[in-house]
Amino acid sequence: MKKTARSEGDQYLGLVKFLSWSSLALILLVNLFLSIFLSNYARQDVLSKQKEFALLLAENLNHQIYQRFTLPTVIGFGRVELSQPAQYDRLEKTVLSTIHSFHVSEVRIYDFDKRVSFSTDKELVGQTGYAGTAILEALEQGTSSFQLVSRTGMFGGIFDFHPKPDAVTLRTIYPLRTERSLVPGNPQGFIMGVLEFSQDITDDYQKVVDFQRIIIITTLTSSLLLFFILRVIISRAGRINAQRIADRERLERELQQQEKLAGMGRMVAGIAHEIRNPLGIIRSTAELLLKRNKEADGVNAKLLGAIFDESKRLSKTVGDFLDYARPKTPRQDVVDLAVICDQALTFLEQKCEEMGVAVARDYRPGLTVRGDKDLLYRAVYNIVSNALDALAEDKEKARPASISVAAAAGGDAVTLTVADSGPGFCPENKDRLLDPFFTTKDAGTGLGLAIVRNILESHGGALALENASEGGARVVMTFPPA
Repeated sequence: MKKTARSEGDQYLGLVKFLSWSSLALILLVNLFLSIFLSNYARQDVLSKQKEFALLLAENLNHQIYQRFTLPTVIGFGRVELSQPAQYDRLEKTVLSTIHSFHVSEVRIYDFDKRVSFSTDKELVGQTGYAGTAILEALEQGTSSFQLVSRTGMFGGIFDFHPKPDAVTLRTIYPLRTERSLVPGNPQGFIMGVLEFSQDITDDYQKVVDFQRIIIITTLTSSLLLFFILRVIISRAGRINAQRIADRERLERELQQQEKLAGMGRMVAGIAHEIRNPLGIIRSTAELLLKRNKEADGVNAKLLGAIFDESKRLSKTVGDFLDYARPKTPRQDVVDLAVICDQALTFLEQKCEEMGVAVARDYRPGLTVRGDKDLLYRAVYNIVSNALDALAEDKEKARPASISVAAAAGGDAVTLTVADSGPGFCPENKDRLLDPFFTTKDAGTGLGLAIVRNILESHGGALALENASEGGARVVMTFPPA
Protein backbone atom coordinates (compact mmCIF):
# COMPACT_ATOMS: atom_id res chain seq x y z
CA MET A 1 0.00 0.00 0.00
CA LYS A 2 2.86 2.34 0.87
CA LYS A 3 4.65 1.63 -2.38
CA THR A 4 1.44 2.13 -4.34
CA ALA A 5 0.79 5.53 -2.77
CA ARG A 6 4.33 6.70 -3.45
CA SER A 7 4.33 5.38 -7.02
CA GLU A 8 1.01 7.09 -7.77
CA GLY A 9 2.36 10.36 -6.38
CA ASP A 10 5.60 10.02 -8.37
CA GLN A 11 3.65 9.27 -11.56
CA TYR A 12 1.41 12.29 -11.02
CA LEU A 13 4.39 14.56 -10.29
CA GLY A 14 6.24 13.12 -13.29
CA LEU A 15 3.28 13.94 -15.53
CA VAL A 16 3.18 17.48 -14.14
CA LYS A 17 6.91 17.92 -14.76
CA PHE A 18 6.61 16.53 -18.30
CA LEU A 19 3.74 18.87 -19.16
CA SER A 20 5.53 21.83 -17.57
CA TRP A 21 8.85 21.28 -19.35
CA SER A 22 7.02 20.54 -22.60
CA SER A 23 5.13 23.82 -22.28
CA LEU A 24 8.38 25.66 -21.59
CA ALA A 25 10.05 24.06 -24.61
CA LEU A 26 7.04 24.96 -26.78
CA ILE A 27 7.16 28.57 -25.54
CA LEU A 28 10.89 28.76 -26.29
CA LEU A 29 10.40 27.40 -29.79
CA VAL A 30 7.53 29.80 -30.48
CA ASN A 31 9.57 32.75 -29.17
CA LEU A 32 12.56 31.66 -31.23
CA PHE A 33 10.42 31.35 -34.35
CA LEU A 34 8.85 34.77 -33.75
CA SER A 35 12.23 36.40 -33.13
CA ILE A 36 13.69 34.93 -36.33
CA PHE A 37 10.58 35.88 -38.32
CA LEU A 38 10.45 39.45 -37.00
CA SER A 39 14.19 40.05 -37.38
CA ASN A 40 14.20 38.67 -40.94
CA TYR A 41 11.16 40.75 -41.79
CA ALA A 42 12.88 43.87 -40.44
CA ARG A 43 16.09 43.04 -42.30
CA GLN A 44 14.26 42.48 -45.57
CA ASP A 45 12.34 45.72 -45.10
CA VAL A 46 15.54 47.70 -44.51
CA LEU A 47 17.27 46.05 -47.46
CA SER A 48 14.26 46.70 -49.67
CA LYS A 49 14.31 50.41 -48.84
CA GLN A 50 18.07 50.54 -49.31
CA LYS A 51 17.72 48.88 -52.73
CA GLU A 52 15.04 51.37 -53.74
CA PHE A 53 17.27 54.22 -52.65
CA ALA A 54 20.29 52.69 -54.42
CA LEU A 55 18.25 52.31 -57.62
CA LEU A 56 17.22 55.97 -57.48
CA LEU A 57 20.84 56.94 -56.92
CA ALA A 58 21.91 54.78 -59.88
CA GLU A 59 19.32 56.41 -62.13
CA ASN A 60 20.39 59.87 -60.99
CA LEU A 61 24.04 59.00 -61.52
CA ASN A 62 23.21 57.63 -64.99
CA HIS A 63 21.32 60.83 -65.78
CA GLN A 64 24.11 63.11 -64.53
CA ILE A 65 26.80 61.19 -66.43
CA TYR A 66 24.76 61.30 -69.63
CA GLN A 67 23.75 64.95 -69.35
CA ARG A 68 26.92 66.42 -67.89
CA PHE A 69 29.55 64.19 -69.40
CA THR A 70 28.45 62.02 -72.32
CA LEU A 71 26.63 64.64 -74.41
CA PRO A 72 29.16 67.45 -73.86
CA THR A 73 32.05 65.08 -74.54
CA VAL A 74 30.51 63.75 -77.77
CA ILE A 75 29.76 67.29 -78.94
CA GLY A 76 33.18 68.66 -77.92
CA PHE A 77 35.45 65.74 -78.75
CA GLY A 78 33.39 63.67 -81.17
CA ARG A 79 33.72 60.53 -79.07
CA VAL A 80 34.24 59.36 -75.48
CA GLU A 81 37.84 58.41 -74.71
CA LEU A 82 38.54 58.19 -70.99
CA SER A 83 42.19 57.69 -71.73
CA GLN A 84 42.29 61.44 -72.29
CA PRO A 85 42.92 63.16 -68.91
CA ALA A 86 40.46 65.98 -69.65
CA GLN A 87 37.57 63.59 -70.27
CA TYR A 88 38.48 61.46 -67.24
CA ASP A 89 38.66 64.52 -64.98
CA ARG A 90 35.31 65.75 -66.23
CA LEU A 91 33.70 62.36 -65.57
CA GLU A 92 35.30 62.20 -62.11
CA LYS A 93 33.94 65.62 -61.15
CA THR A 94 30.48 64.64 -62.36
CA VAL A 95 30.52 61.38 -60.38
CA LEU A 96 31.92 62.87 -57.19
CA SER A 97 29.47 65.78 -57.17
CA THR A 98 26.57 63.39 -57.67
CA ILE A 99 27.49 60.85 -54.96
CA HIS A 100 28.47 63.49 -52.40
CA SER A 101 26.89 62.85 -48.93
CA PHE A 102 25.31 59.55 -50.08
CA HIS A 103 27.79 57.27 -48.23
CA VAL A 104 29.13 55.86 -51.50
CA SER A 105 32.53 54.32 -50.87
CA GLU A 106 33.51 53.38 -54.43
CA VAL A 107 32.26 53.82 -58.00
CA ARG A 108 33.35 51.76 -61.02
CA ILE A 109 32.40 51.82 -64.68
CA TYR A 110 33.07 48.75 -66.83
CA ASP A 111 33.28 48.84 -70.64
CA PHE A 112 32.31 46.07 -73.06
CA ASP A 113 35.76 44.52 -72.70
CA LYS A 114 34.94 43.94 -69.01
CA ARG A 115 37.73 46.32 -68.13
CA VAL A 116 37.50 48.97 -65.43
CA SER A 117 37.39 52.15 -67.49
CA PHE A 118 36.66 54.42 -64.52
CA SER A 119 37.01 54.06 -60.76
CA THR A 120 37.22 56.36 -57.80
CA ASP A 121 40.18 54.15 -56.89
CA LYS A 122 42.50 55.09 -59.74
CA GLU A 123 44.73 52.08 -59.21
CA LEU A 124 41.93 49.88 -60.64
CA VAL A 125 41.57 51.84 -63.89
CA GLY A 126 42.41 49.62 -66.85
CA GLN A 127 42.36 46.44 -64.76
CA THR A 128 40.47 43.32 -65.80
CA GLY A 129 39.27 40.34 -63.81
CA TYR A 130 36.94 42.29 -61.51
CA ALA A 131 33.82 41.76 -63.61
CA GLY A 132 31.68 39.02 -62.13
CA THR A 133 28.56 37.29 -63.35
CA ALA A 134 26.37 40.25 -62.40
CA ILE A 135 28.49 42.56 -64.64
CA LEU A 136 28.17 40.16 -67.57
CA GLU A 137 24.39 39.93 -67.13
CA ALA A 138 24.13 43.72 -67.00
CA LEU A 139 26.15 44.05 -70.24
CA GLU A 140 24.32 41.30 -72.08
CA GLN A 141 20.76 41.52 -70.68
CA GLY A 142 20.64 45.05 -69.26
CA THR A 143 19.50 43.87 -65.80
CA SER A 144 20.24 45.52 -62.49
CA SER A 145 21.30 43.57 -59.37
CA PHE A 146 22.30 44.08 -55.77
CA GLN A 147 24.80 42.35 -53.51
CA LEU A 148 24.94 42.65 -49.71
CA VAL A 149 28.48 42.39 -48.34
CA SER A 150 28.90 41.92 -44.57
CA ARG A 151 32.28 41.61 -42.92
CA THR A 152 30.78 40.38 -39.63
CA GLY A 153 28.48 37.67 -40.98
CA MET A 154 24.78 37.17 -40.27
CA PHE A 155 25.17 36.51 -36.52
CA GLY A 156 28.51 38.18 -35.90
CA GLY A 157 26.98 41.65 -36.00
CA ILE A 158 24.84 40.83 -32.96
CA PHE A 159 27.98 40.66 -30.80
CA ASP A 160 29.70 43.65 -32.44
CA PHE A 161 28.46 46.68 -30.51
CA HIS A 162 30.84 49.13 -32.20
CA PRO A 163 31.00 48.20 -35.89
CA LYS A 164 33.60 49.86 -38.10
CA PRO A 165 32.65 51.87 -41.21
CA ASP A 166 31.93 49.77 -44.29
CA ALA A 167 31.17 46.76 -42.07
CA VAL A 168 28.00 46.27 -44.14
CA THR A 169 27.88 47.54 -47.74
CA LEU A 170 25.31 47.30 -50.52
CA ARG A 171 26.83 46.86 -53.98
CA THR A 172 24.63 48.05 -56.84
CA ILE A 173 25.19 46.99 -60.46
CA TYR A 174 23.30 49.09 -63.01
CA PRO A 175 23.55 49.16 -66.82
CA LEU A 176 24.77 52.59 -67.95
CA ARG A 177 22.49 53.72 -70.82
CA THR A 178 21.86 56.66 -73.04
CA GLU A 179 18.69 58.50 -72.03
CA ARG A 180 17.30 58.68 -75.56
CA SER A 181 18.13 56.23 -78.26
CA LEU A 182 20.63 57.24 -80.89
CA VAL A 183 19.64 54.16 -82.80
CA PRO A 184 16.15 54.00 -84.38
CA GLY A 185 13.91 51.28 -82.90
CA ASN A 186 15.56 51.26 -79.45
CA PRO A 187 13.49 53.56 -77.17
CA GLN A 188 15.45 52.59 -73.98
CA GLY A 189 18.74 53.72 -75.35
CA PHE A 190 21.71 51.54 -75.83
CA ILE A 191 24.07 50.32 -73.11
CA MET A 192 27.30 52.28 -72.82
CA GLY A 193 28.76 50.21 -69.97
CA VAL A 194 28.01 49.00 -66.50
CA LEU A 195 27.90 51.19 -63.42
CA GLU A 196 28.91 49.63 -60.08
CA PHE A 197 28.99 51.46 -56.76
CA SER A 198 29.10 50.43 -53.09
CA GLN A 199 27.18 52.17 -50.30
CA ASP A 200 27.96 51.99 -46.61
CA ILE A 201 24.69 50.96 -44.94
CA THR A 202 26.25 50.02 -41.61
CA ASP A 203 24.23 52.56 -39.60
CA ASP A 204 20.90 51.52 -41.06
CA TYR A 205 21.75 47.84 -40.80
CA GLN A 206 22.83 48.36 -37.22
CA LYS A 207 19.27 49.41 -36.39
CA VAL A 208 18.11 46.00 -37.56
CA VAL A 209 20.80 44.37 -35.40
CA ASP A 210 19.65 46.44 -32.41
CA PHE A 211 16.11 45.27 -33.06
CA GLN A 212 17.38 41.69 -33.15
CA ARG A 213 19.15 42.22 -29.83
CA ILE A 214 15.96 43.56 -28.26
CA ILE A 215 14.02 40.53 -29.50
CA ILE A 216 16.69 38.10 -28.28
CA ILE A 217 17.01 39.76 -24.86
CA THR A 218 13.23 39.91 -24.48
CA THR A 219 12.90 36.26 -25.48
CA LEU A 220 15.67 35.12 -23.15
CA THR A 221 14.36 37.24 -20.26
CA SER A 222 10.80 35.99 -20.64
CA SER A 223 12.03 32.41 -21.01
CA LEU A 224 14.25 32.68 -17.93
CA LEU A 225 11.37 34.21 -15.99
CA LEU A 226 9.06 31.42 -17.10
CA PHE A 227 11.77 28.88 -16.27
CA PHE A 228 12.18 30.35 -12.77
CA ILE A 229 8.43 30.46 -12.14
CA LEU A 230 8.05 26.95 -13.50
CA ARG A 231 10.93 25.71 -11.37
CA VAL A 232 9.39 27.27 -8.26
CA ILE A 233 5.98 25.77 -9.07
CA ILE A 234 7.44 22.31 -9.74
CA SER A 235 9.57 22.45 -6.58
CA ARG A 236 6.58 23.52 -4.52
CA ALA A 237 4.45 20.82 -6.14
CA GLY A 238 7.17 18.28 -5.37
CA ARG A 239 7.33 19.35 -1.73
CA ILE A 240 3.54 19.31 -1.41
CA ASN A 241 3.37 15.92 -3.09
CA ALA A 242 6.11 14.53 -0.85
CA GLN A 243 4.37 15.96 2.22
CA ARG A 244 1.07 14.46 1.16
CA ILE A 245 2.69 11.08 0.56
CA ALA A 246 4.41 11.27 3.95
CA ASP A 247 1.13 12.23 5.66
CA ARG A 248 -0.68 9.45 3.86
CA GLU A 249 1.97 6.91 4.85
CA ARG A 250 1.90 8.19 8.44
CA LEU A 251 -1.88 7.88 8.55
CA GLU A 252 -1.65 4.38 7.10
CA ARG A 253 0.93 3.42 9.74
CA GLU A 254 -1.22 4.91 12.48
CA LEU A 255 -4.27 3.11 11.14
CA GLN A 256 -2.38 -0.18 11.06
CA GLN A 257 -1.04 0.50 14.54
CA GLN A 258 -4.54 1.29 15.81
CA GLU A 259 -5.87 -1.89 14.24
CA LYS A 260 -3.10 -3.89 15.89
CA LEU A 261 -3.69 -2.20 19.22
CA ALA A 262 -7.45 -2.69 18.95
CA GLY A 263 -6.98 -6.39 18.26
CA MET A 264 -4.43 -6.66 21.03
CA GLY A 265 -6.74 -4.75 23.38
CA ARG A 266 -9.64 -7.08 22.67
CA MET A 267 -7.44 -10.09 23.25
CA VAL A 268 -5.93 -8.65 26.44
CA ALA A 269 -9.37 -7.59 27.70
CA GLY A 270 -10.67 -11.11 27.24
CA ILE A 271 -7.70 -12.65 29.03
CA ALA A 272 -7.79 -10.05 31.82
CA HIS A 273 -11.49 -10.61 32.36
CA GLU A 274 -10.90 -14.34 32.75
CA ILE A 275 -8.00 -13.72 35.14
CA ARG A 276 -9.71 -11.09 37.30
CA ASN A 277 -12.17 -13.38 39.15
CA PRO A 278 -9.71 -16.16 40.18
CA LEU A 279 -7.11 -13.46 40.92
CA GLY A 280 -9.59 -11.75 43.24
CA ILE A 281 -10.14 -15.03 45.09
CA ILE A 282 -6.37 -15.53 45.41
CA ARG A 283 -5.91 -11.98 46.71
CA SER A 284 -8.74 -12.13 49.26
CA THR A 285 -7.66 -15.61 50.45
CA ALA A 286 -4.05 -14.48 50.83
CA GLU A 287 -5.20 -11.40 52.76
CA LEU A 288 -7.39 -13.54 55.06
CA LEU A 289 -4.63 -16.08 55.72
CA LEU A 290 -2.15 -13.29 56.30
CA LYS A 291 -4.40 -11.79 58.99
CA ARG A 292 -4.83 -15.18 60.69
CA ASN A 293 -1.16 -16.05 60.64
CA LYS A 294 0.33 -12.76 61.71
CA GLU A 295 1.60 -14.33 64.89
CA ALA A 296 2.64 -17.63 63.27
CA ASP A 297 6.19 -18.42 62.29
CA GLY A 298 7.90 -15.78 60.22
CA VAL A 299 8.42 -17.90 57.09
CA ASN A 300 4.69 -18.53 56.50
CA ALA A 301 3.85 -14.91 57.15
CA LYS A 302 6.48 -13.78 54.63
CA LEU A 303 5.19 -16.19 51.99
CA LEU A 304 1.58 -15.09 52.52
CA GLY A 305 2.66 -11.47 52.39
CA ALA A 306 4.49 -12.06 49.11
CA ILE A 307 1.42 -13.80 47.66
CA PHE A 308 -0.81 -10.95 48.76
CA ASP A 309 1.52 -8.19 47.43
CA GLU A 310 2.04 -9.89 44.06
CA SER A 311 -1.69 -10.63 43.66
CA LYS A 312 -2.43 -6.99 44.45
CA ARG A 313 0.15 -5.82 41.87
CA LEU A 314 -1.18 -8.27 39.31
CA SER A 315 -4.72 -7.11 40.03
CA LYS A 316 -3.66 -3.54 39.33
CA THR A 317 -2.00 -4.62 36.06
CA VAL A 318 -5.17 -6.47 35.00
CA GLY A 319 -7.18 -3.36 35.91
CA ASP A 320 -4.89 -1.22 33.72
CA PHE A 321 -5.40 -3.56 30.78
CA LEU A 322 -9.17 -3.47 31.21
CA ASP A 323 -9.24 0.30 31.68
CA TYR A 324 -7.30 0.84 28.45
CA ALA A 325 -9.15 -1.78 26.40
CA ARG A 326 -12.61 -0.80 27.67
CA PRO A 327 -12.44 2.87 28.71
CA LYS A 328 -15.17 4.08 30.99
CA THR A 329 -17.58 6.73 29.75
CA PRO A 330 -16.98 9.73 32.05
CA ARG A 331 -19.71 11.46 33.98
CA GLN A 332 -20.23 15.16 33.32
CA ASP A 333 -20.19 16.59 36.84
CA VAL A 334 -18.70 19.92 37.86
CA VAL A 335 -15.34 19.04 39.45
CA ASP A 336 -12.89 21.31 41.26
CA LEU A 337 -9.34 20.50 40.14
CA ALA A 338 -7.94 21.92 43.38
CA VAL A 339 -9.83 19.27 45.35
CA ILE A 340 -8.54 16.53 43.00
CA CYS A 341 -4.94 17.72 43.41
CA ASP A 342 -5.27 17.89 47.21
CA GLN A 343 -6.61 14.35 47.35
CA ALA A 344 -3.83 12.94 45.15
CA LEU A 345 -1.06 14.77 47.03
CA THR A 346 -2.53 13.78 50.41
CA PHE A 347 -2.54 10.12 49.40
CA LEU A 348 1.10 10.35 48.23
CA GLU A 349 2.24 12.61 51.09
CA GLN A 350 3.81 9.80 53.13
CA LYS A 351 5.77 8.52 50.14
CA CYS A 352 7.03 12.04 49.43
CA GLU A 353 8.22 12.39 53.04
CA GLU A 354 10.00 9.04 52.91
CA MET A 355 11.82 10.08 49.69
CA GLY A 356 12.55 13.59 50.94
CA VAL A 357 10.64 15.20 48.07
CA ALA A 358 9.43 18.75 48.60
CA VAL A 359 5.97 19.42 47.16
CA ALA A 360 4.95 22.91 46.00
CA ARG A 361 1.30 23.72 45.41
CA ASP A 362 0.33 26.64 43.19
CA TYR A 363 -3.41 26.53 42.66
CA ARG A 364 -6.54 27.89 44.24
CA PRO A 365 -10.04 26.50 44.76
CA GLY A 366 -12.67 27.18 42.13
CA LEU A 367 -10.81 25.85 39.06
CA THR A 368 -13.82 23.87 37.90
CA VAL A 369 -14.05 21.55 34.93
CA ARG A 370 -16.80 19.24 33.78
CA GLY A 371 -16.03 15.54 34.05
CA ASP A 372 -15.71 12.40 36.13
CA LYS A 373 -14.11 12.97 39.53
CA ASP A 374 -12.76 9.42 39.87
CA LEU A 375 -11.20 9.36 36.41
CA LEU A 376 -9.64 12.80 36.86
CA TYR A 377 -8.27 11.76 40.24
CA ARG A 378 -6.68 8.71 38.64
CA ALA A 379 -5.09 10.84 35.90
CA VAL A 380 -3.57 13.30 38.40
CA TYR A 381 -2.47 10.48 40.69
CA ASN A 382 -0.71 8.63 37.84
CA ILE A 383 1.17 11.76 36.75
CA VAL A 384 2.37 12.64 40.27
CA SER A 385 3.26 8.99 40.92
CA ASN A 386 5.31 8.89 37.70
CA ALA A 387 7.14 12.04 38.85
CA LEU A 388 8.03 10.33 42.13
CA ASP A 389 9.27 7.26 40.23
CA ALA A 390 11.46 9.49 38.06
CA LEU A 391 12.94 11.16 41.15
CA ALA A 392 13.58 7.76 42.72
CA GLU A 393 15.49 6.62 39.61
CA ASP A 394 17.49 9.86 39.36
CA LYS A 395 21.01 8.81 40.33
CA GLU A 396 22.75 12.12 39.65
CA LYS A 397 20.44 14.21 41.86
CA ALA A 398 21.89 17.48 40.62
CA ARG A 399 19.15 19.39 42.47
CA PRO A 400 17.08 18.75 45.58
CA ALA A 401 14.14 16.50 44.80
CA SER A 402 10.95 18.51 44.33
CA ILE A 403 7.56 18.35 42.67
CA SER A 404 5.40 21.34 41.83
CA VAL A 405 1.71 21.17 41.00
CA ALA A 406 0.28 24.34 39.44
CA ALA A 407 -3.15 25.04 38.00
CA ALA A 408 -4.56 28.18 36.42
CA ALA A 409 -7.47 29.28 34.28
CA GLY A 410 -6.68 31.36 31.24
CA GLY A 411 -8.76 32.18 28.22
CA ASP A 412 -10.83 29.21 27.18
CA ALA A 413 -8.85 26.51 29.02
CA VAL A 414 -7.84 25.32 32.47
CA THR A 415 -4.23 24.15 32.66
CA LEU A 416 -2.76 21.78 35.22
CA THR A 417 1.04 21.41 35.21
CA VAL A 418 3.07 18.84 37.16
CA ALA A 419 6.83 19.45 37.11
CA ASP A 420 9.68 17.64 38.82
CA SER A 421 13.41 18.16 39.31
CA GLY A 422 14.34 14.78 37.89
CA PRO A 423 16.32 13.93 34.73
CA GLY A 424 13.45 14.79 32.39
CA PHE A 425 12.20 12.88 29.39
CA CYS A 426 14.69 11.16 27.12
CA PRO A 427 14.55 12.99 23.76
CA GLU A 428 14.78 9.71 21.85
CA ASN A 429 11.75 8.26 23.65
CA LYS A 430 9.63 11.34 24.34
CA ASP A 431 7.47 10.93 21.25
CA ARG A 432 6.76 7.28 22.11
CA LEU A 433 5.93 7.64 25.79
CA LEU A 434 2.22 8.08 25.05
CA ASP A 435 2.12 4.91 22.94
CA PRO A 436 0.44 1.98 24.72
CA PHE A 437 2.71 -0.83 25.97
CA PHE A 438 5.83 1.34 25.61
CA THR A 439 7.69 1.71 28.90
CA THR A 440 11.18 2.49 30.17
CA LYS A 441 10.54 0.80 33.54
CA ASP A 442 11.56 -2.76 34.26
CA ALA A 443 8.20 -3.67 35.81
CA GLY A 444 5.90 -1.28 33.94
CA THR A 445 3.07 -2.17 31.55
CA GLY A 446 3.39 0.96 29.43
CA LEU A 447 -0.28 1.81 29.90
CA GLY A 448 -0.11 4.55 32.56
CA LEU A 449 0.34 7.57 30.29
CA ALA A 450 -1.82 5.99 27.59
CA ILE A 451 -4.69 5.68 30.09
CA VAL A 452 -4.15 9.28 31.25
CA ARG A 453 -4.31 10.48 27.67
CA ASN A 454 -7.52 8.52 27.07
CA ILE A 455 -9.05 10.06 30.22
CA LEU A 456 -8.13 13.58 29.17
CA GLU A 457 -9.35 13.09 25.59
CA SER A 458 -12.64 11.69 26.88
CA HIS A 459 -12.98 14.97 28.83
CA GLY A 460 -12.17 17.10 25.76
CA GLY A 461 -8.68 17.85 27.08
CA ALA A 462 -5.11 17.24 25.95
CA LEU A 463 -1.86 15.90 27.39
CA ALA A 464 1.62 17.27 26.55
CA LEU A 465 5.05 16.06 27.71
CA GLU A 466 7.84 18.64 27.92
CA ASN A 467 11.34 19.12 29.30
CA ALA A 468 11.74 22.28 31.37
CA SER A 469 14.48 24.70 30.37
CA GLU A 470 15.96 24.57 33.90
CA GLY A 471 15.85 20.76 33.87
CA GLY A 472 13.30 18.16 34.82
CA ALA A 473 10.08 17.00 33.24
CA ARG A 474 6.83 18.89 32.82
CA VAL A 475 3.46 17.31 32.13
CA VAL A 476 0.80 19.76 30.99
CA MET A 477 -2.88 18.76 31.14
CA THR A 478 -5.37 21.08 29.47
CA PHE A 479 -9.12 21.02 30.14
CA PRO A 480 -12.02 23.01 28.79
CA PRO A 481 -13.60 25.08 31.60
CA ALA A 482 -16.91 24.05 33.13
